[in-house]
Amino acid sequence: MSYGSISEEAHRCLAVAMNRLGGKSNSGEGGEEPSRLGTEENSAIKQVASGRFGVTSEYLVSASEIQIKLAQGAKPGEGGHLPGSKVWPWIARTRHSTPGVALISPPPHHDIYSIEDLAQLIYDLKCANENADISVKLVSEAGVGTIAAGVAKAGAQTVLISGYDGGTGAAPRSSIYNAGLPWELGLAEAHQSLIANGLRGRVRLETDGKLMTGRDVAIACMLGAEEFGFATAPLVCLGCVMMRVCNLDTCPMGIATQRPELRKNFCGKPEYVMNFMEFVAQELRMIMAKLGVRTVDELVGHTEYLHILPHQITQRAAMVDVSGILARCGEENCHYDPAQRFDFKLDTTLDKQVLLPLLPKKGKPAVQKDCTVDISCSDRAFGTLFGAEITRRWGGTLEDDTYQIHCRGGAGQSFGAFLPKGVTLSLEGDSNDYFGKGLSGGRLVVFADRAGTFEPAENVIIGNVALYGATSGSAFISGIAGERFCVRNSGAIAVVEGVGDHGCEYMTGGTVVVLGPTGRNFAAGMSGGVAYVLDPEHKFYLRVNKELVSVEAVTQKQDISRLRELLQRHVVFTGSKKGRAILEHFDERLADFKKIIPYDYSHMLQLIGRYEAVGMTRDEAELEAFLKRGE
Repeated sequence: MSYGSISEEAHRCLAVAMNRLGGKSNSGEGGEEPSRLGTEENSAIKQVASGRFGVTSEYLVSASEIQIKLAQGAKPGEGGHLPGSKVWPWIARTRHSTPGVALISPPPHHDIYSIEDLAQLIYDLKCANENADISVKLVSEAGVGTIAAGVAKAGAQTVLISGYDGGTGAAPRSSIYNAGLPWELGLAEAHQSLIANGLRGRVRLETDGKLMTGRDVAIACMLGAEEFGFATAPLVCLGCVMMRVCNLDTCPMGIATQRPELRKNFCGKPEYVMNFMEFVAQELRMIMAKLGVRTVDELVGHTEYLHILPHQITQRAAMVDVSGILARCGEENCHYDPAQRFDFKLDTTLDKQVLLPLLPKKGKPAVQKDCTVDISCSDRAFGTLFGAEITRRWGGTLEDDTYQIHCRGGAGQSFGAFLPKGVTLSLEGDSNDYFGKGLSGGRLVVFADRAGTFEPAENVIIGNVALYGATSGSAFISGIAGERFCVRNSGAIAVVEGVGDHGCEYMTGGTVVVLGPTGRNFAAGMSGGVAYVLDPEHKFYLRVNKELVSVEAVTQKQDISRLRELLQRHVVFTGSKKGRAILEHFDERLADFKKIIPYDYSHMLQLIGRYEAVGMTRDEAELEAFLKRGE
């Protein structure tokens, strides 16, 4: 459950309880406050969902398990929506967005359109934290067994099968009552499919969906699960009275709300959750003792311990055939085997062989270093392992350009993914998809081969879905980008010379300058940030999605100054001919630029600026603007 769906007090309480028990608390998709990372209040499982809210290098490095949420049990196939009324200033800071502005999670992960794409994301996250296990969350649906087998082949260490029940209850009512299936069906199918494909030993199977008792855990174990997730029951332990107002921000017990006056009512303690978990474990031990089983592994997949009670079956229930759920697969040791873990071969990467040796011994301060590297399309997630180690040692404290890596060639997928502050990657050549994914403060520069004879401004130089989920940092691209450029950008600065369809989709922060053509559906779902687009033919209005944004001329002094500054930096870093030509005639070309800014975002910035002008601090101004946004 994310920080945002439940209060800070409840979120911290769950994390502390599970850390003390030796279990793992899940952060949910809303990010986590940096002050909690590495402490007793740190969530051991960090979730990466389609919105990528709060997913930074520091966030990933602090995890012992990283979970990719492909779907949610209560609403499979749907995205998420956090209304502006629930985006309080502290939630906005954690999610790298603006107070009072609604947040949208896309229905799909825009870097996952095939099982191969999932394998790439798993690899990226493993590079972002090589010490963490990678988990993939699926939902209980018909055919989930085939998906689970693909996930195992893609390199995940844990597969979670989530049932339709449980959670906070904030999903749409139609989804709660009509979507998803019980966890028993999906778990049994996944377990049997993994065994049939010889993959069961590669992964741990986990399940959740309103597990309430030790008996539920025992049944889940017999159907194939080795790990078990709880949500509703721990919230009840913390004081939840099932008012069913989780989506309204009016929870009277201070659990599913962000309102300060209601959060004062929160009376939960970590000990309450710990006591409940110990009772569940004790009941499970009693059941295991009755069955003559000594360890949980001996119980996994042994459906022969489950029997149907004929006298308790109603006439309607008698029509249901559960033999498929209780089927045995003929194997005795059908559980996770660490010896069969997927090998990512990280020791063979350029990061390990070339970049990491640039770092000083642990405990020593960082010193400026330059390095030149030839790369090819097989070098995936270049710079990510290196960046993760920098985050682990120094966080975001390094100065820009402390480490400058000059690359030449055609980069593979996810070049510079999750790159932290202090690292600059410059690439003479081109890059594949997912360039700059999750950029976390670093700088990326791409320009065409200096010996090339083509015109960079007229050619695609980086692939699709560049800067997906970027939270900070900058990227300067002398050439055209593919589709979904800066999708879900939360704070990065980017200058590019053209983009494909769906540019700046679901963007919530940052600044984008496009010095060339754009595809259709630009700014769809964009709720924050600013884009400046060169439109000499004045036909951009045909390609922009105007549902949430306004299209204006660039006339304000601060916009003109900002645009000029970014163009100058672009020319300095990339040597762009097109950028230089625009700068030489900047005053004349200014009329060709359009400014794209979301209505709600613009309104909130004006309110915040008004309150700052009367002497309020930034934090005070944000809170006052949030409270007065509807007036």
